[in-house]
Amino acid sequence: MITVLDCLENTTLKYADNIICKDVKKEITFADFQQNAQAIGSFLCRYNVMRKPIAVFMDNTAEAWEAMLGVVYSGNFYVVIDALMPIERIKNIFNTLNPLAVIVDDKCAGQAMKLGMDIDIYMYGEIVKTSVDAAKLNVVRRRMIDTDPIYALFTSGSTGTPKGTVLTHLSVIKYTQWYAETFNITSKTIFGSQTPFYFSMSVSTMFSTIYTGAKLVVIPKQFFSFPVKLIEFMNNEMINTIYWVPSAMNMIANFKALDNHALPYLKTVLFAGEAMPTKQLNYWRQHLSKDVLYANLFGPTETTDIATYYIVNRDFNDDEPIPIGSACSNCDVFVLKNDGTLAGENEEGELCVRGSFIASGYYDNSEKTKEVFVQNPLNTHYPEIIYKTGDLVRYNDRGELVYITRKDFQIKHQGYRIELGEIETAVSSVKGVYECACIYDKIKQLIVLYCTGENLTSKEILLGVRDKLPKYMMPNKIFVLKSMPHNANGKIDKKLLQNTYQEKEKK
Repeated sequence: MITVLDCLENTTLKYADNIICKDVKKEITFADFQQNAQAIGSFLCRYNVMRKPIAVFMDNTAEAWEAMLGVVYSGNFYVVIDALMPIERIKNIFNTLNPLAVIVDDKCAGQAMKLGMDIDIYMYGEIVKTSVDAAKLNVVRRRMIDTDPIYALFTSGSTGTPKGTVLTHLSVIKYTQWYAETFNITSKTIFGSQTPFYFSMSVSTMFSTIYTGAKLVVIPKQFFSFPVKLIEFMNNEMINTIYWVPSAMNMIANFKALDNHALPYLKTVLFAGEAMPTKQLNYWRQHLSKDVLYANLFGPTETTDIATYYIVNRDFNDDEPIPIGSACSNCDVFVLKNDGTLAGENEEGELCVRGSFIASGYYDNSEKTKEVFVQNPLNTHYPEIIYKTGDLVRYNDRGELVYITRKDFQIKHQGYRIELGEIETAVSSVKGVYECACIYDKIKQLIVLYCTGENLTSKEILLGVRDKLPKYMMPNKIFVLKSMPHNANGKIDKKLLQNTYQEKEKK
């Protein structure tokens, strides 16, 4: 197996009539999915180039997934654009990307036209009718190697400028093999997909589906506001595996939806993207069957999706953080202190990753690439690139990695170095708290806490954490919100909270 296309074709030979994807509009078999992807690839071969970016500007549907693989069949790599993304951000991405073309559906066509950029725009519904040109596709495949890019995923940069992480066939295949083997993904797996295709977590479900013959069901976004309807949908579709951001899981726990509604088909619960509050995880564990597997997955887009994982195999108190565990197979991690030496037990340091999961770098951004994709400082004998994640972690007394915070979330307050994530863990354990997030007012030197919950007051929150946090870590300002803002990926939107706070303080 060299490319993800070989993977798709091998699986289609075995499971041609199995459903690969079901969305709100339709379901499609592996055979038809491959046919449509090859048709789109044949159309795009007209450019007669390889390893160039092509944007897929479509809603989160099976058709978008076909277009993504169609781009790969043409020898190029895809970039998925969020259908709800502001025009200016799309322009910023396209100015960096300079894509050959954009594939759109009916919903996004008008938005694409508003860009006013000199880029070829093609309707999915038209190009999917192209006859498959096996000869052209074969020419492309003979030139394709496993270090060719398959996609670039644009995430927000610290400067506000999106940066595009480039991943290869090799990285995706190696990562997918680990994911499928570790979590027993098979042709019997039915994924309930929460994450949009432009988010790195979708890579795990999409490519393990292609690799094993599993089925991916796109859960309508609106159900994540109505927990009972969400559970009913999952049961109707007999979903047995989920890989969600914790905010989605919290919604079910906070509304106590499992008190009166069961999930009998669910056997594997995976979560990543942000810290999973232990209180809400304990709720799930108390209400589902004892044989359900839970795992905390951790990693950035730059490591395909995940670098470490922890299968939950013991009980935790509500105020204990869930470990991020140890490295995935064929992936190595180590923890570097500020002085460049390896961290010992309970010593804090930056998580670094090496191995084939690592991305090639950032598209057309050599300066940023050189900052974080660096020579392994522990190896001075031959070239070896590692990725510096920017995540602060430590090993606990069990030898498990525990996440502390992002380097940029660490603050200096009253002379103490503080991780805002530690405050959030403590607050999350307080009775009645649904969600919480901390930001820091650098000018006034105040720890600001935002939270949602049931009949909460600032006094109750402070009383709830006084035995868990030292005085210098206690929040200085507390805002109880009716609802917590979330970004397009479903994670708590801390940037929005920070901006909102700053605007309020100016007035």
